Amino acid sequence: MSQFSEKSIGADLTTSPFRRFSSAPLAQGLYDPAAEKDACGLAMVATLRGTPGHDIVETALNALRNLEHRGAVGSDAGTGDGAGILTQIPDRFLRSVFSQDLPSPGSYGTGLVFLEESTAEKDKKSFAALAIEEGLQVLGWRVVPVRPEVLGEQARAAMPLIEQVFVLGNASGLELERMLYRLRKRSEREIGLYHPSLSMRTLVYKGMVTTLQLEPFYPDLSNELFESKLALVHSRFSTNTFPSWPLAHPFRFIAHNGEINTVKGNANWMAARESQLRSDLLGNIEQLKPIVTPGASDSATFDEVLELLVLGGRSLPHAMMMMIPGAWEKQQDLDPQVRAFFEYHSMLMEPWDGPAAVIFTDGDLVGATLDRNGLRPGRFIVTEDGLVILASEIGVSSITSDRIVRKGRL
Repeated sequence: MSQFSEKSIGADLTTSPFRRFSSAPLAQGLYDPAAEKDACGLAMVATLRGTPGHDIVETALNALRNLEHRGAVGSDAGTGDGAGILTQIPDRFLRSVFSQDLPSPGSYGTGLVFLEESTAEKDKKSFAALAIEEGLQVLGWRVVPVRPEVLGEQARAAMPLIEQVFVLGNASGLELERMLYRLRKRSEREIGLYHPSLSMRTLVYKGMVTTLQLEPFYPDLSNELFESKLALVHSRFSTNTFPSWPLAHPFRFIAHNGEINTVKGNANWMAARESQLRSDLLGNIEQLKPIVTPGASDSATFDEVLELLVLGGRSLPHAMMMMIPGAWEKQQDLDPQVRAFFEYHSMLMEPWDGPAAVIFTDGDLVGATLDRNGLRPGRFIVTEDGLVILASEIGVSSITSDRIVRKGRL
């Protein structure tokens, strides 16, 4: 386990958990972290049948494996820029591997946590204390099975201790989700932990791995009880940047293929708005600031703002259309109500412009969109048995043409 100092990772650990497991330096010479860009691969798999299954997870992992060419590999030929998968909470699987009884689905939260071995016990106690302050209780921790031997040398050197936490509260559904959001944000800000996710709806497995390493590294993903009705996968190719465990996608709501070129301005506008933020649903916003984490990537920044809008009371499609509006200004045949929507929200938030194709989910709804430049196409198919697959390119799945009832592009 590598130990990192503030100097070695180029950021304050208490305010920038994204940098905690990265060896990326500060700006020096001709290198400037603000100029980092990426161009990745993504896929979304969902079913219309209404029941979860391991086949959805396996189809998504197979799509990820077929996106190997979209991910970068380090000089040791085994360290990837990052890959990951987001699914619904696999309740049957979690009950089979966790040592304690869990309440009904939707009444508990869980997520992986990246810890440092030297401070793990201290940080877990601090997290439990924060949970109590937020009206929650840590039910227990589970050591996540991993196989470091499948990783490259550089990825192993930077690998955190990976555990899974289970959290209970006196609420359920979206109310519990908001409580978990507050706990996670405070944990990031006050302890410096990084949580790939902490939710009663979704679960994220990711890391500084290649597309071929993700499933072998996390044996949980191979378990037949690990079921979902949807899955997002992502293969990271970070041009002119440094990989790290936290910066792998998916994040809590999205993964994207491309880059948000306006992110510096977007982040500055969010910082300027922070003094005016109020929410009866989210409670004391001061404890959650800064909303945008210093040192976060463009996609991580986008995700942080999106989750604030969604958990603050807007629907996921509503929030996505606020942040990535269509090119509505000069479109003559646009529905007047749609025009009015974009015009109104243009006074509340500026566009987050790509080029980027974005896949998104809140655990119930799943979708995809392009930014208004339209330069990152996505292709989709729908099969006769209700399987929906969308990806950054065609051919990520082995679906035969006779099963396809509809296909198209974003």
